[in-house]
Amino acid sequence: MSSTSDPTGTSRWLRLGQHALLAVLAVVCAVRAIADGTHPAAELAALALFAGWYALGPRVARAGRDGTGWFVGLVLLWGLLVLVSPENVWLAFPLWLLAGHVLPLLPAVLTSLAVLVVVALEPVRRSGEVSYAAIIGPCIGMVVALGVARAQQALVRDGIERQRLIASLYAAQEESAALTDELARVQRAQGVTSERTRLSRDIHDGIAQGFSSLLLLSRAARAESDPQRRAQLLEHIESGAAQGLEESRRIVGALVPTDLDEGSLAAAIRRVTDRFAAESGVRATVTASPDLPPVPTTVEVALLRLVQGALANVRTHAGAETVGVSLEEAGTTVRVDVVDDGVGFDPTDWWQRPSPTSGEGGYGLRATRARLRELGGGLSVESAPGEGTAVSGWVEVGR
Repeated sequence: MSSTSDPTGTSRWLRLGQHALLAVLAVVCAVRAIADGTHPAAELAALALFAGWYALGPRVARAGRDGTGWFVGLVLLWGLLVLVSPENVWLAFPLWLLAGHVLPLLPAVLTSLAVLVVVALEPVRRSGEVSYAAIIGPCIGMVVALGVARAQQALVRDGIERQRLIASLYAAQEESAALTDELARVQRAQGVTSERTRLSRDIHDGIAQGFSSLLLLSRAARAESDPQRRAQLLEHIESGAAQGLEESRRIVGALVPTDLDEGSLAAAIRRVTDRFAAESGVRATVTASPDLPPVPTTVEVALLRLVQGALANVRTHAGAETVGVSLEEAGTTVRVDVVDDGVGFDPTDWWQRPSPTSGEGGYGLRATRARLRELGGGLSVESAPGEGTAVSGWVEVGR
């Protein structure tokens, strides 16, 4: 019997071997005792009482009780067996095994020595002679039995500790994954809140004020009877409307794209690229790394805007037949590449030109580069006349 629960199953097999050993020795003892002249009924009755008390051991262990009293009773019953027939001393070996399991080390040693004294003195009681074999053999058996029992307990403890460490590791991994997901949700929520705050300021200070001015000018124009003055007011209205349109385009350009509302960054890039291919007839492919780190909303917007702008340039200027879009992660960097096989151009000369206004060509790439730099990233363009163009944008993100 062992009071220690072993989740690995090793202890169960050792206990089964211990039960089988006791059963075999009990049969041997019975056969030898009866052959030696012991009354069969007395031998079998004593063995049955011993076996019945031994069978109570697993119940005591399952109940979580101290097995010391049970083991003392088993030793006393073994003493009764030895009085019935000296052949029953063979059952001392299972008792030594049980002593190492049930009792602490010092009581186990003392009890085992008491059993050894009985085993060593029994031949003297029978024949009156002392032999070294009758003493050395049981001593070796006792030492081996106690060593096996203590080793089995150490093995069980190691198995329990290993299972505990594995369970702790799995729990830590699950907790880490949950914290990572929560951090990604918090970052996304913060990004959405920040974007909404910025938009509310931009709309209030720009578009709303512009509409208010237009409303006042239009009312003044309706009430004006002087044609020249009315024409001036209409010119002001037209100018204010143009400024409001430009402001609205600037704000709309900074909005979170609707493609991002429907899934991940990779899915949004696929939708944008598929739409481009369907509208332009250019063959387009998308490859995305399956293990992308959590990306803040501002980074998602910047990278998606890069893809949209690069594909717009391919449609307008490149004359390409194929274009490839890739989304990859390298360490703490998320990178987007848009590569086409179009006519190409000289990027060195192009970057050195004066920065255009939003209504002129080339504004998009410069704006994208500025946005990526604000996020701690960058933009590069590789191209040559007749050799296609590769636009690459990257941003550092925390893991």
